[in-house]
Amino acid sequence: QVQLVESGGGLVQPGGSLRLSCAASGSVFSINFMAWYRQAPGKQRELVAGFSDGGGTNYADSVKGRFTASIDNAKNTAYLQMSSLKPEDTAVYYCNALVVEKGKIYDRNYWGQGTQVTVSS
Repeated sequence: QVQLVESGGGLVQPGGSLRLSCAASGSVFSINFMAWYRQAPGKQRELVAGFSDGGGTNYADSVKGRFTASIDNAKNTAYLQMSSLKPEDTAVYYCNALVVEKGKIYDRNYWGQGTQVTVSS
C-alpha cells in the first residue's frame, strides 16, 4: 500500500508565497507520474501541474509563470512552489501519482488527502 501525504497549505495574503509538499510512502518501487490538482468550492477539480521523471512539466494557463512544480526522486516527494498568489488560487490542493509498488509490474493511481490553500487579505 502507498500513501500520499500533502503538507504546506495555509492562509496567505495576496501576492504571497507557499510551498506544498507531497510525500509518497509505503511500498513504493517507482513513480511514473505525479501531478497537482486543485478544487475550489463549487468548481470541478482541475490540473495545476503535471510532470514525470525525465519528462517535461505542464502547467495550467492560470498558474504559468507563478507556480513551479518539482520532484525529488530520492525522497519520493513532489513540491509545488506557489508565488504571486491570488484570491482565485484559493482551493484544496491534491497530489496525484501513478505508483509502481514493490513486487508489482503495473502502476496504480493514488491521491493524497488534500491541503487547503486560502489566499485572502
